[in-house]
Amino acid sequence: MAERLEWIRIQPKSWADWEPARGGIEAHRLVVGRYRRAQCWVIEHEAVQAAAARRELARPWWRIGAPPVHFDALPEAGVQMLWANMALHMAADPQALIAEWHRMLAVDGFLMFSCLGPDTLRELRALYARLGWPPPAHEFTDMHDWGDMLVHSGFAEPVMDMERITLTWDSPECMLGELRGMGTNLHAARFAGLRGRAWRRELDSKLETLRDGAGRLALTFEIVYGHAIKPLPRVRVSGESSVSVREMQELLRSGRKPG
Repeated sequence: MAERLEWIRIQPKSWADWEPARGGIEAHRLVVGRYRRAQCWVIEHEAVQAAAARRELARPWWRIGAPPVHFDALPEAGVQMLWANMALHMAADPQALIAEWHRMLAVDGFLMFSCLGPDTLRELRALYARLGWPPPAHEFTDMHDWGDMLVHSGFAEPVMDMERITLTWDSPECMLGELRGMGTNLHAARFAGLRGRAWRRELDSKLETLRDGAGRLALTFEIVYGHAIKPLPRVRVSGESSVSVREMQELLRSGRKPG
């Protein structure tokens, strides 16, 4: 995802990282390394995650010249880039979340995001289906649908692409432990309660069928990447038109005519 910043000519003077504790502290540092003088805001909604982000990202006092990381509210005019790594597929209302990201950006700012696509865990889904079990994960959205949602929320020039990667593990215990850390199964038809030890032993046994030619448990992950620009607000011309105060400020600052 950081490599895709090579495509962007805009050099943001301010940016925000959406939930970096889950999205990746290393990814955050890659962006900081690229935009060394940009002001940065961190957005975390859970107290535990916010505390972890502060421990990892707060700048020591002796790093003279490096902009501090802000953990307070974003500037009223918005930021020039919003970075959201591996968050969108876990949103209960993704369209509302995209709209919130749109509000956080300044005009001509851009969104960078990644999330899981529909081919993710296809081997595990097939295994659960053969056993007659509910799905192990909720359905993930196709990248073309994400592009439509971006346009619907007011973004322009969305660019979407994807790749498939394979992760491997030595044992069912290692695989399940890492999957638990990646997120939660939000499928409406998931198991209603906890499973017993007998079910877990059966699961471990069935997972052995997922070993690849090298003898390791293997699962496919589809990674969707997207970026889009927040354009100047479009004001519909009619007998009576209304815009928000912020939109009016953006129109006046830009010196351009509304679309």
